[in-house]
Amino acid sequence: MMQKIQRFGGAMYTPAILFAFSGIVVGLGTLFTTEAIFGEMATAGHLWFDCWNVLLQGGWTLFNQMPLLFCVALPISLANKQNARCCMEALAIYLTFNYFVSTILGQWGPVFGVDYSVEAGSGTGLATIASIKTLDMGIMGALIISGIATMLHNKFFDTELPEWLGVFSGSVFIYMIGFFVMVPVALIACLVWPHVQAAISAFQGFILSAGTFGVGVFAFFERVLIPTGLHHFIYTPFYYDNAAVNGGIFAAWANILPQLAADPSIALKDAAPWAAYTCPGWTKVFGSLGVAIAFYMTAKPERKQRVKALLIPVTLTAMLCGITEPLDFTFLFIAPGLFVVHCVLGALGCMAQNILGVVGIFDGGIISMLSWDWLPLWAAHGLQYAISILVGLCFTALWVVVFRFLIVKFDFKTPGREDDDVEVELKSKADYKQKQGGAAGKSVAQSKDDERLVLAENILDLLGGTDNIIDVTNCATRLRVNVKDKSVVAPEASFKAIGTHGLVVQGQSIQVIIGLTVPQVREKFESLLKFESLL
Repeated sequence: MMQKIQRFGGAMYTPAILFAFSGIVVGLGTLFTTEAIFGEMATAGHLWFDCWNVLLQGGWTLFNQMPLLFCVALPISLANKQNARCCMEALAIYLTFNYFVSTILGQWGPVFGVDYSVEAGSGTGLATIASIKTLDMGIMGALIISGIATMLHNKFFDTELPEWLGVFSGSVFIYMIGFFVMVPVALIACLVWPHVQAAISAFQGFILSAGTFGVGVFAFFERVLIPTGLHHFIYTPFYYDNAAVNGGIFAAWANILPQLAADPSIALKDAAPWAAYTCPGWTKVFGSLGVAIAFYMTAKPERKQRVKALLIPVTLTAMLCGITEPLDFTFLFIAPGLFVVHCVLGALGCMAQNILGVVGIFDGGIISMLSWDWLPLWAAHGLQYAISILVGLCFTALWVVVFRFLIVKFDFKTPGREDDDVEVELKSKADYKQKQGGAAGKSVAQSKDDERLVLAENILDLLGGTDNIIDVTNCATRLRVNVKDKSVVAPEASFKAIGTHGLVVQGQSIQVIIGLTVPQVREKFESLLKFESLL
């Protein structure tokens, strides 16, 4: 069950990674079309405004179509075979579901307590999806229907029909089944979802009423659940669905940006209290810096240079991009207590920012903060942002002091403090070429592509070889592999010795922490699996 939950969490992250670029476009587009900053140039009809408005509206694409995006993305991780076909099937079944709901409510809306005559929009319980007026189920509805479609695909895709019915096999057969399954599902949705919407509204009120304490609790659990891969379940409903505000925090913040940029008298926290929950970026920026400094300061003198070479890229990745796993996993499992302290400090830092009244899109790194907050709003709220950065740096100093004390006090084996270096025999490109029957090459990879191939083969060997692999997926930084026998998987030290950042073992589910190049490494890993299966 945990394996399935983790794969589901990874699937939810798949479309979310696209929002980083879209957020930059929306942030810059909002900045350059704000009349308070660019004056007459930022008025409709001016060439400057018209050109930037084209880009801005394009930047809204993903935020306006999030249910469709999540619907298509889920099968990428959860379909056991023919993932691309499953994506198409899920989309077709999801659209059919919405047409069923639309027709049912259009004919019998009062029976379900829904006023279908109102215009779809925020607060009405209705939404427009692919030009279909339907229940506003957000991405949760899309994920439910896509999950049903994926389950049907996994169970029935290979069903063999009589030859004379062959035209209805494969994807057509899945859609046929899905078509009829969606009729009762649509009825259930019409019966149940209006009550779910009422519960969501009550939950929103509770979260907002918790104030600063609620922000701290949110920030703590978003961090502390990283080892399980379940942190996606904490932030996804807030960021992209209706848990904190209708439409999700990202979309709501983008809507309010022009107003905030135009009027310096508007207090950020008063205008958007729900935006406080995209706060984990403060930990990613200032906490990561403090952790790295503490690790360098406590490393053994003879290992400081090596530790610096390790920490600089992973710390920059965390601070600039908001991807912290490569840094987190350098100490998470060797000093879990230290990681909990890290999460507590992060929660306190987020609470401090909330007390200052600094809210916005602060879920990622510096690049995200620049595009969503600092660039479009600095002219109107720059002083508040400057103070928040100073407070963040004070917390960086706190991280350094606390971490340095705990590392020395309890002799945690953080980077550079290990008792012994671990040496393992690594595969080379020559080994791979020999296995293919080709001429042996040099023992050192000569290109990034070669390096990823070598890394993938080393990982495969440490996982017990092809015969031990059930399936493989990935999230932003981790290669997620389900294995048949976890006892043959090498220890974490061996994985670190080949250049990965660490290992997470949860039953038969293995997560190899690689970094932002994990999609390319997965491609090489899968090519090795296919090659081995042909031998």
